[in-house]
Amino acid sequence: MSAATTSAAVTTPTTTSVTQPAAAAAQRPNIVFVLTDDMSSNLLPYMPQVQKLQSQGMTFNDYVVSNSLCCPSRSTIFTGQYPHNTGVLGNDGPNGGFDAFHKNGLERDTFATALKAEGYRTAMMGKYLNGYDPKATVDGQQPYVPPGWSQWDVVGDGYKGYNYKLAHNHKIEPHGNRAKDYLTDVLSEKGQSFIRKSAAAHKPFMLEVALFTPHGPSVPARRDKHDFPGLKAPHGPAFDRLPTSAPPWLARQNPLTQSEKDTIDKKFRKRAQSLQAVDKMVGKLRDTLARAGVADDTYIVFSSDNGFHLGEYRLKAGKQTAFDTDVRVPLVIAGPGVAAGRTSNAQVSNIDFAPTFRKIGGAAVPSRVDGHSLLPLLDGGPDAEWRTANLIEHRHAKKSPDDPDNHGGESISPPNYHAMRTISYTYVEYDSGAKEYYDLRTDPNELHNIVGRLSRARLAELHAALTRLKDCRGDGCWSAGHP
Repeated sequence: MSAATTSAAVTTPTTTSVTQPAAAAAQRPNIVFVLTDDMSSNLLPYMPQVQKLQSQGMTFNDYVVSNSLCCPSRSTIFTGQYPHNTGVLGNDGPNGGFDAFHKNGLERDTFATALKAEGYRTAMMGKYLNGYDPKATVDGQQPYVPPGWSQWDVVGDGYKGYNYKLAHNHKIEPHGNRAKDYLTDVLSEKGQSFIRKSAAAHKPFMLEVALFTPHGPSVPARRDKHDFPGLKAPHGPAFDRLPTSAPPWLARQNPLTQSEKDTIDKKFRKRAQSLQAVDKMVGKLRDTLARAGVADDTYIVFSSDNGFHLGEYRLKAGKQTAFDTDVRVPLVIAGPGVAAGRTSNAQVSNIDFAPTFRKIGGAAVPSRVDGHSLLPLLDGGPDAEWRTANLIEHRHAKKSPDDPDNHGGESISPPNYHAMRTISYTYVEYDSGAKEYYDLRTDPNELHNIVGRLSRARLAELHAALTRLKDCRGDGCWSAGHP
């Protein structure tokens, strides 16, 4: 099936079939947040419903994540704080995953707790944080439900799409191998039901649907497993190519073999197939909003926790680098007052979700939050008044055999680094002393590390600016983001 054929086959949201009056016209806006897992921007052409959302809202061209790894990124999304302030630096271990997020007390003050305190119905569905287990007893609860969530439909390990246990509030729902058990479809139905019930109750609501797809093993719904026959991974300028003056950890990578390229093509095809159910879900959620009469009062947010590389820079399946393949991911927002078809080049980051959601709901934004509300941009404010630099940080992740982010042993975790990403350059400092500098205006594919050409004075400026960012806290991060 071609992308065009898929586009024609998917039902589009219906704005004329409203069966109820607008239920929340006088209330604060609702939020529906769809978060994919490991989605790279080169998969957008295979998602017609998300493309439709782009045509009706704002696309952020330079949205980057603060850490290209699931748990550090998701912890930042919940709190609005950089990983160096959340203390969640990996997926497991003492400073990683659900254990660190819970131990550090971060669940007590998230956008969910803030919105629920303002009278919102809140629902978390799908993937929470690595290490969360519905069968485990935490704080005397089994399954454990963190503060702030009115409805909790969360799976511990849903990467395979079938045969999982879902925590529905404080009960466990087992799901098997039937077609109707496919996790994305189950979450879609639960999300639609939550929207209908919230609208009927005349209550503002916040729904986060966090998918496990297209994360490996990228299992598509059975109806989609034959889509895009022969589809191959994009072979852009960076495919199977090392940057000049590559740092030591990257310079040792060998050229890809034909067998490895064939595997990459298969992985990309499965990633595109697995996202078909997600795209269909986006359409169904929007259609449900329209039928419930609350579409005009709802912000729809679509994004990913991090990006993904497949063959770029001679790296097989994985993430965690500072390259745009891994840190620059889709972000599309439509909703009240957002002009259709707009794009923004503002340097926005995942630290900005929590303050944005708080502001939408009328909740205060604590001074410890590192991010900034996106509402001024969504309301038509100029990009020039936004921050000009974002921080990317990475702690070398030791390979745990059961960490799904190892991607079958193919994923390579770079050494520790901090990086600064602006509209015109990416600058990276490794703890080892190695550095990278890519001029994004002349080298958008990041193929020429020209750090060796920079003057001592320029390097000193860059180091000072990056240091301010990696040490920033709360309100100070806004000024640090203007080097």
